[in-house]
Amino acid sequence: MQKQIRRVDEQHGIVQITTVDERWYARPTTDRVTGLPIYEYVPSVTWIAQHYPKGIAFWKWLAEKGWDEAEAIKQAAGDKGSKVHAAVSNLLRHQPLAMDAEYLNPSTGSLEALTLEEYECCMGLMNWLTDTRPEIIAQDLPVWNEQEGYAGTLDFLFVKDGTLYLPDLKTGQSVWPSHELQVSAYLHTPQVQDVLARLKLTHIKLAILQVGYKRNKKGFKWTPVDDQFDLFLSVKKIWKKETVGQTPLQRDYPLLLQWPDPALAVVNGTLVTQEAT
Repeated sequence: MQKQIRRVDEQHGIVQITTVDERWYARPTTDRVTGLPIYEYVPSVTWIAQHYPKGIAFWKWLAEKGWDEAEAIKQAAGDKGSKVHAAVSNLLRHQPLAMDAEYLNPSTGSLEALTLEEYECCMGLMNWLTDTRPEIIAQDLPVWNEQEGYAGTLDFLFVKDGTLYLPDLKTGQSVWPSHELQVSAYLHTPQVQDVLARLKLTHIKLAILQVGYKRNKKGFKWTPVDDQFDLFLSVKKIWKKETVGQTPLQRDYPLLLQWPDPALAVVNGTLVTQEAT
């Protein structure tokens, strides 16, 4: 995967920075001491949740595949998820989706047509939309918890029968504990609570929506999950210990590049005019 820098919130200047094994969110702010403009960085919800203990099933799978093959499979799954999420965003906006539509592959940095498997994920979503008829309230919503120091982008929120739902979209065949931690973390952000207040609702339900699901004919599976925010905060402590010292790479760059003035020259480290030389 190439390093990706993606602006996720134009209004607040929030940027998502993704590398092979890190994901940060950054936003402009002011240094409290100097008063100078700086960027504030916090880890993403998904990066933190990945530090939940994997369990014996994962280690057996890793032993069977070997490290290199396992990493290749994970990378391919990540690329698939990115392309499907981009296509799903269009569908949720009531835009048609052509079978040969192209989306960015994060690993190659190139536009690629959806594979048959990726297109089947989108078909699964359409089946869910047809069955559920949700009222989409928000999608690709950036969220930021200042108190706990994390950020993320939830897939969408919808209302059904007077209840607000917060699902997370997945393209895999299993629901893992880290998925439950993701939606729990999203729930405890002011942005989601503001939506609840704006709609004058008091109840919200969390779920994992798997699309491209192969164990039934509809191609999707809806799994309700409980709020596990306390567990997320515990995992965040593990993340903090495991990543101590890691910060986004920052460098200072000149704001302007231009050819030097031909009338000027540097002699023994001193700037002088050509006449003086």
